[in-house]
Amino acid sequence: MAAASRFRLALVQLSVCANKQENLLRAARMVKEATAGGAQMVALPECFNSPYGTQYFGEYAESVPDGPSCKALSEMARDNSVHLVGGSIPERAGETLYNTATVWAPDGSLVAKHRKVHLFDIDIPGKIRFQESETLTAGASLTTFSTPWCRVGLGICYDLRFSDMATLYARQGCDLLLYPGAFNMTTGPAHWELLARARSVDNQVYTALVSPARDTTASYVAWGHSLVASPWGEVVASTEADETVIYADIDLEELKRIRENIPLGKQRRLDLYDTVQKV
Repeated sequence: MAAASRFRLALVQLSVCANKQENLLRAARMVKEATAGGAQMVALPECFNSPYGTQYFGEYAESVPDGPSCKALSEMARDNSVHLVGGSIPERAGETLYNTATVWAPDGSLVAKHRKVHLFDIDIPGKIRFQESETLTAGASLTTFSTPWCRVGLGICYDLRFSDMATLYARQGCDLLLYPGAFNMTTGPAHWELLARARSVDNQVYTALVSPARDTTASYVAWGHSLVASPWGEVVASTEADETVIYADIDLEELKRIRENIPLGKQRRLDLYDTVQKV
């Protein structure tokens, strides 16, 4: 039986607080709302179960897939019969901490796990300094997963800035790139939408970014503005800063037409990319 050419993706821009159990309950309510709105795949934001900050990662970290947050995600997927990208949570593996996203099938089984490959270490004088590497360890592999509609490439926040990662996903057959993220009030206005559109146009894929809602009282203030960009580089779904669910119908026939109209894949000279003439 041929796969459907269209499916509905929902991004949950979740308000996150200091109470983990409250975050899990709120996420469960909004995943239910998203599926009631027709979503067949739902995604939560980066660090959906805890405040975002190096001072919080150790306190909120738990094992994957045996911790309470993963058990809650499994139940959300199963109770709503939905493909669920569980944003990310701080993961503890022995003495090591990671920023980890999980993916769950409609039967509640774990499909994939992605540890953030590129840690968010920046220092913009007078604006923001953040060093995830002070507490977290980087992941060591890229992650794709299959759905009944298409293959999906998974990244977390700062992974979005690395174009070669997105290109590798496209070369592996991904039609959708999905990044739970939490850009801030400095980098968000400058680069959030720009990077999503660039990844989509460069690789002729859909790109989805899902952020926490903005909390101006938090120590780290997220930009919000979850969005989906099309293979043509258009923003086809977006929101502002408050808690909400947004929907995008991922049209794989339209993606196919764009690739046929501008056949980048036929001219991509991979044999030359490692050969540079130096003069």
